[in-house]
Amino acid sequence: MIRSFWPRSLPGQLMLLVAILLFVAQAINFALLLNGRRQLRYAQYTVPAINRVVDSMESLRSGQPVVDHHGMRQTRTGPVSLIPTDRHDAPQVEQGIRDGLATSGIKVGTIATMVRDMRPGDMRFRHLGPRRAARMRRLGNELLIAVELPAKGWLNVRMPWPGANNFIFWQLIAQTLVIYLVTLIPMFWIGRRIARPLRDLTAAARSFDPTTPGTPVAERGPGDVRAVITAFNNLSDRVTAMLDEKDRMLGAIGHDLRTPLAALRVRIESVEDEGDRSKMADTIDEMNRTLDDILSLARLGRPSEPATQVDLSALVDAVVDDFRDIGADVTAVDAPRMPVLIRPSLMRRALRNLIENAVKYAGSAEVALRQDDGHVSIEVADQGPGIPDAQLAAVFDPFTRLETSRNRETGGIGLGLALARAIVREAGGDIILANRDGGGLSATIRLPRRRG
Repeated sequence: MIRSFWPRSLPGQLMLLVAILLFVAQAINFALLLNGRRQLRYAQYTVPAINRVVDSMESLRSGQPVVDHHGMRQTRTGPVSLIPTDRHDAPQVEQGIRDGLATSGIKVGTIATMVRDMRPGDMRFRHLGPRRAARMRRLGNELLIAVELPAKGWLNVRMPWPGANNFIFWQLIAQTLVIYLVTLIPMFWIGRRIARPLRDLTAAARSFDPTTPGTPVAERGPGDVRAVITAFNNLSDRVTAMLDEKDRMLGAIGHDLRTPLAALRVRIESVEDEGDRSKMADTIDEMNRTLDDILSLARLGRPSEPATQVDLSALVDAVVDDFRDIGADVTAVDAPRMPVLIRPSLMRRALRNLIENAVKYAGSAEVALRQDDGHVSIEVADQGPGIPDAQLAAVFDPFTRLETSRNRETGGIGLGLALARAIVREAGGDIILANRDGGGLSATIRLPRRRG
């Protein structure tokens, strides 16, 4: 539950952390302020109320009459209590009175307290000055104390009492909101400035393409962020340099291998036996095809051919016609024009590998081109032995051949499907293999319908 509310961005986490710390600080400040006001209230109002009752009881014990009508404070004795004796609105005052009287050795009965609103039209305000009367009105309440005197009646005391002051609560809320605004807005701005280089680094990492020269990420932000950006720029340069070196090495290997193969092709012409010469020629052709597959698979990450807008139906027809020209049993279903952004030579090779597999292992192939929302599909179906379901994924691994369903005499070293899938995935699609219900295998190239 906490993770669902925890922001994922760096500015959001910084703001939430600061907001939590500010809230904790304001809560501590609020608790300290309330405790201070409670102590001040006790000193200004509770202690005088206790002392007033204790002094009055001392006067009564010494035989002096107690009648006081000094301003808002009134003290008098009487036969009855002026408030209900079951009211205990100020228990702290009651306990203070009992403790003070017990210290003086004075025994009393029931002590009752009641807090009530002070009426603005109270006649007692007329005996006060304007400023003092205004201050008393702001207090808003008065405290009535009734102390039972055994066999003597009741001592009734009335004096000003502060009401519930909610102003401090709203003041603290307003103060907290102001602090949040003053603190979180700059924090959000600072967090975005810190996170911007990280966002640029993320975008550069996601769009990194070793086939095209990239622009180094600007090194800015805090020291740690700049260090990460520098490391990424250096890493991208090293990766690009390694791939360039790999291409040069593969080119040299291809050249060095093709030269002796060409020499062998010339030398076998001197072999008198026609059968031996034919087998040698087939072996050299197989080695050339294997070399082409290996070099193509190794260089796939850095194709030299740019992506162009191609009519996929025309490309399929051209590949099918090539197989028909050599006498292969390959049919194609007519399809409307389907423009797609691909690398045509590579896609032609992927499709040719799939059709070649179908012809080799089933004797024929059926090619169909379809389209749906945002995708186009090229299906190559055959009536061959198929592939066990448990091994449908394994046949895409390089140098993998399934002896139970494929005849080793058909040639190849198991790179055809691996190369085809690598080409299709580089184009943003995938190849799906499935056994057909009526027997045979279906290989489907599924591509996004991107346009230039």
